[in-house]
Amino acid sequence: MTDAPTADGIGIPAVSSDDEKMRRIVWASVLGTVVEWYDFLIYGTAAALVFNKLFFPTMDPVAGTLAAFAAYAVGFVARPLGGAIFGHFGDRLGRKAMLTLTMLIMGVGTFLIGCLPTYDHIGIWAPILLVALRLMQGIGIGGEWGGAVLMVIEHAPEKKRGFYGSLVQVGFPAGVALSTATFLGLSMLPQDQFLSWGWRLPFLFSVILIGVGLFVRLKLVETPAFAQVKQTEKVARMPILEVIMGQPKTFLTAVGLKISEVAWVYVLTVFSIVYATGTLGLPKTLILYAILLGAVLEFATLPLFGWMSDKIGRRPMYIGGALISGACALIVFPLLDTRDPAIVVISIAVIMSLTHATMFGPQAAFLPELFGTRVRYSGASLGCQIAAAISGGFAPMIATGLLAWAGATWPIALYLICLAAISLVATLYATETRDLDISRA
Repeated sequence: MTDAPTADGIGIPAVSSDDEKMRRIVWASVLGTVVEWYDFLIYGTAAALVFNKLFFPTMDPVAGTLAAFAAYAVGFVARPLGGAIFGHFGDRLGRKAMLTLTMLIMGVGTFLIGCLPTYDHIGIWAPILLVALRLMQGIGIGGEWGGAVLMVIEHAPEKKRGFYGSLVQVGFPAGVALSTATFLGLSMLPQDQFLSWGWRLPFLFSVILIGVGLFVRLKLVETPAFAQVKQTEKVARMPILEVIMGQPKTFLTAVGLKISEVAWVYVLTVFSIVYATGTLGLPKTLILYAILLGAVLEFATLPLFGWMSDKIGRRPMYIGGALISGACALIVFPLLDTRDPAIVVISIAVIMSLTHATMFGPQAAFLPELFGTRVRYSGASLGCQIAAAISGGFAPMIATGLLAWAGATWPIALYLICLAAISLVATLYATETRDLDISRA
């Protein structure tokens, strides 16, 4: 009898009351994460499709796209701030309260973006308010990931942390699929209606999702690992300083582990829209279908790679992912340049799993396992969010700038290879964490 992941709902095996408890915890964490990622990711799709026209209309098309992506990157710059704030209080007060607060912050910011007047109505205040609300989104998502994965892996059986943690990661492609499908449906509207009111609907719709997510998350209970730290009075006074000053190598390793896959996924889900529609002249529906297929494929590959990391270790999965990412950088743009619809769709879908899911799946267990319980929220969150700020948020803008500078995609490929090399080096420096006891303070 094998203990490979079997699908029951979202793939959680049910064999005991403990598994039933895990099912409820995972569902609550995943549902909340789906909502948060949907809120965060609809901005990226809107930035590629409409924000340059509505909030930066006085610029030429390339400059307007760069400005829209710069505002998009602001959310990533704010993510380390969110990671630091919620990591601090998550390590001092607990995981549950922070998850509720991050969802409220994200929901309010997203809904208000859908209500914003455009440049034609309030001039320069339109992009200023857009950037301010994007900052609000970034702070919310910056604290979300760490709390969601800790809620699951600190409850999970020791030998299944990779698998259970990877189920939380499914919230990301679910958010991608939901946001992409929403814009795909709205793209059927006439262009003038889409630009006048259609683009607002995905942002306004988020208020319903937030209500559902909050209802589910309020039923969560605190993790045993944190409860033990609190009971023994080992709570860290300044967890962020304890991480940065006391564990600098571990902290930098966490940053390096994240830096490649996060750039890849935003190049594929955001920059590819601009490249395919602007440079290659492909219809936007084609590239949206490709991203949607890639997200759906990750529903299977993320849990698979998380499960594999329980069997062979976190480091082998990361080493393979980094090497494959470097190789994919050489072929992704030649494949897109064929302009063949089937090749474009399959290439984006498959490469998303090869470069992103191989590392993102095990990451929910790997990064937190590097740190003790008393600073785990701060260490994992800040390491992850700094990497996201460095390479994730700026990746579409950097790729757009490199394309405009060189008139070719080879500098983008070189950029992605360098990031894969950084993640590879970080993996070689990291210790294997699969068999660690994470209840340690």
